[in-house]
Amino acid sequence: MNRNAAALWKGSLHEGEGTLTTESGVLSKTQYSYRTRFAEGIGTNPDELIAASLGGCFSMALSNELGKSGLHPQRIETIATATLEDLAEGWTVTHMQLDVHAEVPDASQTSFMEAALAAKTNCPIARLLKANISMTATLDL
Repeated sequence: MNRNAAALWKGSLHEGEGTLTTESGVLSKTQYSYRTRFAEGIGTNPDELIAASLGGCFSMALSNELGKSGLHPQRIETIATATLEDLAEGWTVTHMQLDVHAEVPDASQTSFMEAALAAKTNCPIARLLKANISMTATLDL
């Protein structure tokens, strides 16, 4: 299975701008630029898209892990944060943070944490990133 997205960039780094379009059409000529990445501006940026990918992938993986234990989540909310730092070698995403809140009837804190840790390990996007990913996971009772 292949999925694709197209990125078009025009101009210099600081004054230029680009668009992102996904195969599904969810993103269609969505604007991104230096301003949307390093300052304030309307549009997206690669770093928040990576965070969104990880958050979505993790939430699906957590639902799967809970299902393996016979648990059925009513809600999983994951906020993923990508930390972008200006290092000596250049701008680098140095850390990913997952903050998870879930409603899972009949789940114990232990079974929830086991599923959350397994999801963090087994999520395809997390495996792709091979990054330092930290997590807080809260089972809402």
